[in-house]
Amino acid sequence: MNETKKTISVKQVRGLSGSRELHRKSVKGLGLKKINHVVNVVDTPANRGMINKVKHLVEIVEN
Repeated sequence: MNETKKTISVKQVRGLSGSRELHRKSVKGLGLKKINHVVNVVDTPANRGMINKVKHLVEIVEN
């Protein structure tokens, strides 16, 4: 079966300077590299948790 997985577009809106190491790792784990960078990630509980942890640094972009 070929299931299409739901994805979320995430955009980094603030820099990582002065942020905690765990927050930096979460942003890197999402695949974001710099401000205004947008990535599509699969909607899983792990990715939702990382987005929730750094909600002050990222935003979810509507397609």
